[in-house]
Amino acid sequence: MWDKPRLLNWMANFLFALAVVLFLYALLFVVVHLPIFPIREVKVDDQLMHVNREQIKLIVAKHLKGNFFTLDLEKTRDAFEKLPWARNVSVRRRWPDKLDVVIEEHQALARWGNIALVDTHGELFQAATDADLPVFYGPGDGVIEVTTNYGAYSQIMNKANIKIVQVSLSPRRAWEIKADKGLVIALGREDMQARLRKFARAYQSTLSQLNVNVAYADLRYPNGFAVRKPVNLNYKSVLDKTLSTLPTTPATPTKPAKTLKPVVDKVDKPVKEEA
Repeated sequence: MWDKPRLLNWMANFLFALAVVLFLYALLFVVVHLPIFPIREVKVDDQLMHVNREQIKLIVAKHLKGNFFTLDLEKTRDAFEKLPWARNVSVRRRWPDKLDVVIEEHQALARWGNIALVDTHGELFQAATDADLPVFYGPGDGVIEVTTNYGAYSQIMNKANIKIVQVSLSPRRAWEIKADKGLVIALGREDMQARLRKFARAYQSTLSQLNVNVAYADLRYPNGFAVRKPVNLNYKSVLDKTLSTLPTTPATPTKPAKTLKPVVDKVDKPVKEEA
């Protein structure tokens, strides 16, 4: 080996190049980790409704470790996504000393029982709100199903000026709706939207005109639906209210009918029969 100068030259050149690479790597490592490239500004989207400045400051102080080059973007994103209202977060460096953070918030649609909130994507999240939201009930795998059907049911019922306050899905996939004014609607498991459209049309054209609060409607009939009479319903008062809504146009006076003289037919006397 030692009597081969070409091989020795090659090894010497290789070791020299390796030393240069290691030196440059060490120099770069030292320069990058020096406190000369700090993150001086964290810019967060200011169109936020629920995430506040105090929460952002706490995350910046606790989780932003390192400078412009050494900051771990994945860990930083995970820290922001732990905020109760944060759904998606993107983090990006911006030269020379800025960090851009974009937070997509959950849009609360309803409550999932009393354990969580449901957003418009059918996702559960833990947060606090005082908003007046409808309540969903259902099996654990039915969140998206309930969310999707709630949107369709609401569009139908809004046409009848009825607001849905509760949607329930049983483990056997039977639907029940509770609306404002105490109205409970049983939809069953088939043709729910078609049944609800028929009921909404009937309610708007007939039931709403009675000025009474219907307590329960069973739509699980093939050709119609059944309505439960409200408690203490006075049919006479309902009839009076209905008649009072009719137009009261005065009747046109009519001329008295002429008195007709009786007509008597002339009757011949009976002829005596001869013996």
